[in-house]
Amino acid sequence: MLDYWVAVVIGIVEGLTEFLPVSSTGHMILAQALLGISEDEKMMKTFEIVIQLGAILAVVLVYWRRILDLFGIRVGVQKHKKKKMNLLHILAGIVPVMLLAFIFNHFIEEYLFSKYTVIVGLVLGGILLILGENKKHTKPLIDDIDELSYKQAFQIGLWQIVSLWPGFSRSGSTIAGGMLGGVSRRASADFTFIMAIPIMFAATGYSLLKSWKEFDTSWIGFFGVGFIVSFIVALLAVVTFIKLVGKMKLTYFAYYRFALAAFFIIYLFVTK
Repeated sequence: MLDYWVAVVIGIVEGLTEFLPVSSTGHMILAQALLGISEDEKMMKTFEIVIQLGAILAVVLVYWRRILDLFGIRVGVQKHKKKKMNLLHILAGIVPVMLLAFIFNHFIEEYLFSKYTVIVGLVLGGILLILGENKKHTKPLIDDIDELSYKQAFQIGLWQIVSLWPGFSRSGSTIAGGMLGGVSRRASADFTFIMAIPIMFAATGYSLLKSWKEFDTSWIGFFGVGFIVSFIVALLAVVTFIKLVGKMKLTYFAYYRFALAAFFIIYLFVTK
């Protein structure tokens, strides 16, 4: 059984990186390698699923009004808008990637989850962020998710497909992809986070069902600590990112990804 401080560290890493455009998968693999945790440790695979659920619930808390509104439940005073995002926008964004993830799930887990593939994903994902940030538009960017068309929602959703390659980052791919399609950083981020909720609940639920038989009650305390830490850190990270996303360029995250990839390469060379 691992010490509780490991649960705290991994929980912090998951909470900080799950919804930022930096690749939580890359950080989790590197963090566990630095902590000396085996990639074949079954408990840690289940632990990752549990703390990811904590991060998802943080986003649900941030966007709870918007989520209820999708189902026609309005809380508080809201301005009337001619156009409004609805469940069809969400479905347009999530169906393609969920379908492909289900079909190729075994292949992805078997062949793409490695330090080397993550390095490639970090670099290519960083390039995508730069392309999205430097895209020149002849028309004003759409700055509100309620202005998204079904076509734009579908296009942003398609960008999630590249995030099936570990290291690309779901949020990084969709935010950059949204900007390439004429949607602002803020609107792309809002749609990304809301769209991530059903996707991550489905992925987490599916993974839990597969690994539930391996669960040991002695892990409850360890898992609980990681879950709580991930939830709190993710909540702070998402709220902070939302406040800064309109001002903070994606290129900063791209440079960070390049630096992390370089560190990864040095680490692999030294420990080889």
